[in-house]
Amino acid sequence: MRLIHRYLGYFLAGIMAVYAISGIVLVYRGTDFLKKEVTYNEKLPAGMSEKELDQTLRIKRFEVQKTENSVMYFKQGAYNIRTGEANYKLKEYPYVLDKMVSLHKAKSEDKQSALNVFFGVSLLVYVITSFWMYAPKTSVFRKGMVYALLGLVLGMVLLFVEF
Repeated sequence: MRLIHRYLGYFLAGIMAVYAISGIVLVYRGTDFLKKEVTYNEKLPAGMSEKELDQTLRIKRFEVQKTENSVMYFKQGAYNIRTGEANYKLKEYPYVLDKMVSLHKAKSEDKQSALNVFFGVSLLVYVITSFWMYAPKTSVFRKGMVYALLGLVLGMVLLFVEF
């Protein structure tokens, strides 16, 4: 078990760093922390409705604020209904950080989902093997059980207590 635990830990170190960094960044996803403004100028089909434009641009909390002279204005930019020209600005993470965040948030239909399941199972094996690192009768093992219990209690508190 020590051998499995040791080499699994070394193997998982890189991916754990990716998940740790992207998890910290995701805590601040409602802010512009580490995001940069990117300008888009796109030629879309002319005559799109508000709903079609929303589905095409896929902007979070998309809402048309007003329509004037065949131009739909929304918080991030504008869309010309006659010409199909859309100009808008979005706040996005830098490329590498964006990839890390998308890996962290992968859904079952995403290509990365298999990696997420593998990582989750590997972490579970890592947790289980940690209980065989020391003989159960040693003081190190008993102290380890106290810390494991404290960690479990803290995890439950974080799940069920609202701050």
